Amino acid sequence: MSNLEVIEYKPFEDIKHISADGSEYWYARELAEVIEYVQWRNFSKVLNRAMLACKNSGSSLVEHFAEVSKTIAMPKMATKDVTEYRLTRYACYLIVQNGDPRKEVIALGQTYFAIQTRRQEVADYFNQLDEDNKRLVIRGDIKQWNQMLAEAAHNAGVISNEEYAKFQNAGYMGLYGGMKVEDIHQKKGLKKTDKILDFMGSTELIANLFRISQTEDKLKKDETSTPEKANDTHFIVGKEVRATIERVGGTMPENLPIPNKSISDVEREQLRKLQNSSGKLMLDE
Repeated sequence: MSNLEVIEYKPFEDIKHISADGSEYWYARELAEVIEYVQWRNFSKVLNRAMLACKNSGSSLVEHFAEVSKTIAMPKMATKDVTEYRLTRYACYLIVQNGDPRKEVIALGQTYFAIQTRRQEVADYFNQLDEDNKRLVIRGDIKQWNQMLAEAAHNAGVISNEEYAKFQNAGYMGLYGGMKVEDIHQKKGLKKTDKILDFMGSTELIANLFRISQTEDKLKKDETSTPEKANDTHFIVGKEVRATIERVGGTMPENLPIPNKSISDVEREQLRKLQNSSGKLMLDE
């Protein structure tokens, strides 16, 4: 690490522990404080999602989220035993990936805990998943790439909400043969509050993931500097993805089947299953 990186990542380094065998680990409650979650009940929601992501990647919950006991101080010199989690670097990575992306420290944590092998681990396990869990995994990747795309678009001059809406529409229009966000919304029969990406099957999600990731990469490589050029780039990439689907004889994204359940519903179901199988995920402490 450079000196600058050491300074930036110091909060995460300061709470790192080293076991007798030389392996590194972090405690969940200390990490929660560093990434600015004051209320444990709010952090527990992030932790639960991270544990679900760990399960869906085929990794061991016990290995990466080891449950331990911790004594904390209470008023009037009293103490209380609460549940704590001893986390691997991978577990911390999953936690910050599921944290509030508006927090600068979350973005910093995503870089600090990045694991290059994660994508390969997910890929190895991916084909064994059922359709709903495939959707869950891909949607998680899209959330990460959308954060990076938003940053690249901002650097290209896409600043206001109105400009970003036009930028998003440009990408969808390229991929969906001229259909805007509202058109896709209407075709899928969604409510105004529904998110389009939450009502896509795995095939449609993968097409959009490719659109998003390739646009982000091209905006950075081309050093795009105006909203107009950013919109053009997003449209062209979307159109190229559509052309590729056509060349291989695939189904156009607007004609793919619409899942019966939103990804939010799938996530809630999976969390309940995980909760029931382990007895509990978290103690509300």
